Amino acid sequence: MTEQSPFDEVINRFGTHCAKWDLMEKIYNVPAKDGIAMWVADMDFRPPARVQKALEDMVTHGIYGYSGDETAYTDAIRWWMKTRHNWNVEADWIFTTHGLVNGTAMCLDAFTQKGDGVVLMTPVYHAFARTIKAADRQVVECKLAQENGKYAMDFATWDAQMTGAETMLILCSPHNPGGRVWTQQELQGVADFCKRHDLILVSDEIHHDLILGEAQHTVMAQFKDITNRLVMMTATTKTFNIAGTHAGNVIIEDKALRARFAKSMMGLGISPNSFGLATATAAYSAEGAAWVDDLTAYLAENHRIFDEAINAIPGLKSMPLEATYLAWVDFSGTGMAREEFTKRVERDANIAPNHGPTFGAGGETYLRFNLATPRSLVLEATRRLAKAFEDLQ
Repeated sequence: MTEQSPFDEVINRFGTHCAKWDLMEKIYNVPAKDGIAMWVADMDFRPPARVQKALEDMVTHGIYGYSGDETAYTDAIRWWMKTRHNWNVEADWIFTTHGLVNGTAMCLDAFTQKGDGVVLMTPVYHAFARTIKAADRQVVECKLAQENGKYAMDFATWDAQMTGAETMLILCSPHNPGGRVWTQQELQGVADFCKRHDLILVSDEIHHDLILGEAQHTVMAQFKDITNRLVMMTATTKTFNIAGTHAGNVIIEDKALRARFAKSMMGLGISPNSFGLATATAAYSAEGAAWVDDLTAYLAENHRIFDEAINAIPGLKSMPLEATYLAWVDFSGTGMAREEFTKRVERDANIAPNHGPTFGAGGETYLRFNLATPRSLVLEATRRLAKAFEDLQ
């Protein structure tokens, strides 16, 4: 008999103020009684026991005052980046924000002005464009190409798009929703592009621990010729399923850029949440590393199962996934209008996915499915999708 994984446990999240499950029926009209939530990018798994213990210790102590001395926290970040990513980080490079969407907003505030163009390689994580627009900056969509069914950079086309009004590029590395782990050659191309067009480069690497298979992630900070315009963003929240702690890190090596960012943080009164500090410190540990290794193996198998089933349905194609737990499925081969294939997924299969157009240009024929859920739900989702499109088979 196959030993059951702790990730196989189905945990009822209804009634916990959980966006992913409690808002599914309201937003998607997918019934709570038998719907499968595969939209919001958090996992249906408990974090490592060490993280739970850190919170229990805080509750047992019972006093929740202002946090001080963050040495253990910054030491944990530095240890993790060195041991897992071969990246040497100094404590004074680290700023803690209320998650990385907040980190993105802080970068816009610190390094751009109203009306500036901010470059996105689309389709890409939808919160980037939403935050840029809310800050009265202009979204500049540089559409990714496709090679062998995977996304690829298209610098020649993008160079021709630049007008000189652009001041920042936000890179998603690894890529969400396409699951690409960019190669060193591609990342050097990004660095060169930013230098050619005098752009601040914000590298959002929130998924950098969730690498599947043989792919090798390279942190953008390894490219020293870009240091004077580089802002790194990382977090424990995606890796360890603790997004509700809203703790992210903006890491800036360049002294002048750090001073500009620090001034913005001071002006907005941003300071870290003590629960986020405690959980991050606990997560970035040897125990946390072992848990991540088990997690990525489980996610890789979920993805294999999902891809095999989806690609067996005529007209559907799941993009090969090198990182993240987010499957990106193209329905263009069905010949159906977006409204039709979306209706089949949501009404016939009772599955709530993310809609492709929210990710920008290039996402029109896609839906995104979150596979970070017990395998039994992944299997049930594939069964329902096969039935919803059975007339094509």
